[in-house]
Amino acid sequence: MFIGSTVAPGQRGARKLLTQYGDRLVCVRYRYDAQRRKRLKTVELIVAEDAWEPPPSPPAGERLVSIRVAASELALRKQVKQAGGKWDPQRGVWVLCSAAVVELGVAARLVSTARL
Repeated sequence: MFIGSTVAPGQRGARKLLTQYGDRLVCVRYRYDAQRRKRLKTVELIVAEDAWEPPPSPPAGERLVSIRVAASELALRKQVKQAGGKWDPQRGVWVLCSAAVVELGVAARLVSTARL
């Protein structure tokens, strides 16, 4: 089964359901079951609403950043590990807090943090 489309409230394919469910309607999904040869219309509803406070973002010095360290730089790798750095094998970088990067003097090795 796969999702063919997701429709927002008020768009074509969700208008009747919007009148039925009102503000509780989040979206309508059209799912397709090739085995049974069926198209299924599902809805996502809000069933409860509670107050929530997002966790505070860490102070600037505790923000996680990524740096590149070559495999041959054994001494630097050891320093990064001692500073609390963790190896990210998927991205091939070391991840540690920005304060440690400044302390180690390796800010020039920073890698984009867009995917952290």
